[in-house]
Amino acid sequence: MNKRPLYFDYAATTPVDERVIKVMVECLGFTGNFGNPASSSHVFGQQARQSVEQARRQVAELVGATPGQIVWTSGATESNNLALKGVTQARGTGGGHIITSQIEHKAILDTARQLQEAGVALTYLVPDAEGLITAQAVSEAMREDTFLVSLMLVNNELGTLNDIPAIGQVVRDRGALFHVDAAQGAGKVAIDLAQWPVDLMSFSAHKLYGPKGIGALYVGPRAQQRLQAQIHGGGHEGGLRSGTLATHQIVGMGAAFALAAAAFDEEKATIVRLRERLLEQLRSIPGIRLNGSPTRRIPHTLSLTFDEGEFNPAALLASIAFSATSACNSASNTPSHVLLALGHDARSASRTIRLSLGRFTTEQDIDQAVQLIKAACVSAPAFWQ
Repeated sequence: MNKRPLYFDYAATTPVDERVIKVMVECLGFTGNFGNPASSSHVFGQQARQSVEQARRQVAELVGATPGQIVWTSGATESNNLALKGVTQARGTGGGHIITSQIEHKAILDTARQLQEAGVALTYLVPDAEGLITAQAVSEAMREDTFLVSLMLVNNELGTLNDIPAIGQVVRDRGALFHVDAAQGAGKVAIDLAQWPVDLMSFSAHKLYGPKGIGALYVGPRAQQRLQAQIHGGGHEGGLRSGTLATHQIVGMGAAFALAAAAFDEEKATIVRLRERLLEQLRSIPGIRLNGSPTRRIPHTLSLTFDEGEFNPAALLASIAFSATSACNSASNTPSHVLLALGHDARSASRTIRLSLGRFTTEQDIDQAVQLIKAACVSAPAFWQ
């Protein structure tokens, strides 16, 4: 069997942690915790419900929420749709104004486009030179009819970190709701929804060593009566998201979030050390630059552009698993809308790679990746941003 490539695409998805797999398997099969959580009349359903509620508490504890504020979904994409469409439809009137940015995930941009076609006015904020959306930019875009602002916590391509508490205060002072896509931030950034002025926040398990196909939406007090369900049929999740709860996926998400909480400081320190090892060696490569803020970022994700020479990212694909852009853009084979918003042209975007580190990245992985990248480069004038 051929040796598998080095894995540097944790921002696209993470492998499920073996400890998470164990608790998931325990919810499968006749001898396991397989009951329907909605079947309250017998022990099978009651045990499943207990596991679901434990997982709800585990997710809530990582982000400073209460369990009753966590609504299960199929992932961050559904959470984003529920937040944007649910708030818009619950208003009961047409029109109004939503603010988002040019560098959001396609799950936000495509949803916003649908709402725009239905008559909602949209403002797409331009990021600053460091790939950030500022509180001032949001303040200047606010209108009398602005009812919702949706911005990501961590950019999925750049790893840049927006000042969500500051932005949220601007939004709250103007009476609008604030939604945050935190798919790339949970477990990497300390989130405190008990203190942050955020009304809705989206999460996904598979970005945090949990299973695919399960996520959650935080619904804060100001949003609880201003959100309309998008999936009907049984009134599950407080009427906000109908459908039989997938116990094995939910307990997997809960376990993954609990593990992230327990290892938060240690894991962050490890990733910082690995990131510094990577950057220190890459600095010797001529013609390379880091995209986005060098300071307001998570250490896990690096977007690197090779400005000079004959660098061809495709030459690395057999030896390193990475993304040239986000997974959604990779599927459509189009230049990164994030890089284009930062001023890159198509050629520059095509010479950019995203390396993302994670729980199972080793120093040996870093050293081998650097050697492979160096081998794919030719001599060029030194440049580092």
